[in-house]
Amino acid sequence: MGGGAGWLGLVSGVLALLLLAIPALAQPIPYHADPDAREILPNLQPVPAIRFLTTADFPPFNFRDTNGELIGFNIDLARRICIEVNVACTIQAWPWDQAANALADSQGDALIAGLAMSPENGESFDFSAIYLALPGRFVTRAAAIDGFRPEAAGRVAVRAGSAHEDFLARYLPGLERVGFEDELAALEAMRTGSVDAFFGDAMRAAFWLNDNLACCGFAGEAYFRPRLFGEGLAIAVPAGNDPVRHAIDWALVRLKANGTLDELYLRWFPVGFY
Repeated sequence: MGGGAGWLGLVSGVLALLLLAIPALAQPIPYHADPDAREILPNLQPVPAIRFLTTADFPPFNFRDTNGELIGFNIDLARRICIEVNVACTIQAWPWDQAANALADSQGDALIAGLAMSPENGESFDFSAIYLALPGRFVTRAAAIDGFRPEAAGRVAVRAGSAHEDFLARYLPGLERVGFEDELAALEAMRTGSVDAFFGDAMRAAFWLNDNLACCGFAGEAYFRPRLFGEGLAIAVPAGNDPVRHAIDWALVRLKANGTLDELYLRWFPVGFY
């Protein structure tokens, strides 16, 4: 999963908070996977191990700590998947621009790095169930959170040309949209009072809120619009590798049911974005 330098710096700067904060502000993950899927353990004979590929450049999902060890939400999730299906597990980091090709060349069995579920990628890869959706959300200053009504949000900062700007134009056309070059600039405009609210990617906004909870917070509900905001995060496997995909899907259902998926989410995202 790629990220701009500004966001990498922001997330790295609050890494200690992400690891140590009490997760009272976060809510459990919505149930994205079909709870009836893969209730019977798949035949794991063709899956003696799962070789996960990832990247090391996108905290808090997958990155290296000060000792050079791979850590993050995706890293913990990959390990728990292997534990759940009782198979050996390896996790290897690749540069983002090489990771998909490495999977296609059978250097691994699965890629857990936020590869987009695009038609182009669908020609080479199959995908697991979605384990983390990426909604859009409003952010306002603290005084405006209670009683917030999206249709009366006033002047709303948004990244110009984004799917979130498109959402506002389609579904809340009465709002005044104020375009910015990136989300950070839009959030800062909201913080300083230049605009009344921000609307955009909830996950990126949560990263920013880790440093700005004294002034601001999420307001209103989370908006799930896969056709606009993307399907969410799923694990890629080479096309046709059904045994590995089925094992991963079964594990995701089990990890949600037994609370592990929520536990990992609350650990790595103390300011939840749902």
